[in-house]
Amino acid sequence: MTPSALAENFRNLIHKSEFPCVGAKSALAKGTLNILVARDMRSNWDDRRIYDGITGIVRDYRADRELFQSFAVIFEGPVDLDEKSFEKFLWARAESLTNKDAWLGQSHDGRVSNDPDDPHFSLSFGEEAFFIVGLHPRASRPARRFERPVLVFNLHDQFEQLREQGRYERMRAKIIERDVALAGSVNPMLARHGTISEARQYSGRNVAEPGWECPFKPVERA
Repeated sequence: MTPSALAENFRNLIHKSEFPCVGAKSALAKGTLNILVARDMRSNWDDRRIYDGITGIVRDYRADRELFQSFAVIFEGPVDLDEKSFEKFLWARAESLTNKDAWLGQSHDGRVSNDPDDPHFSLSFGEEAFFIVGLHPRASRPARRFERPVLVFNLHDQFEQLREQGRYERMRAKIIERDVALAGSVNPMLARHGTISEARQYSGRNVAEPGWECPFKPVERA
């Protein structure tokens, strides 16, 4: 399948009425959902292109803090990853991208923690906090399924904007309602930022077990 066809299929997924994330729908409608098609999720082959795409979102957002802006990376493969394998490679890509950010002299966004065990953890690229939403063919939650592996990078500051505007709780309630209608149950990993580490939510796998450790060990920043 061509990269343009994969990108169009992903847009069609978000456009479906049952797709729960209203933020993604808004970004799609406004033309602020940026999509990059990369090769293999297990490889660092496209990490520089991915990093440049993320920091491009940072530049655009700082120039105009319009809601919503997202950056989706669709990987051509592999298509047979189970949930644990997908989680493993999600964090491999996050670690590689974080290392590039450090090597380029970027500091971690001071508004969030760089410790994945901290309830205030977020990733940071270009000195802006991000969280990831992962999708893949074998995800247990229907809202996290797509025909290829996908990592969606969302700016943390956008949700702070929503809180300031008094819109966050309404949007969150709408997403939960749609997700329950799609899956038949509440996502057990759903939690507000600052209560448990959002690292547990990135892959979509249920990692509620007490012994779970985030496989994220980037280089120390200067």
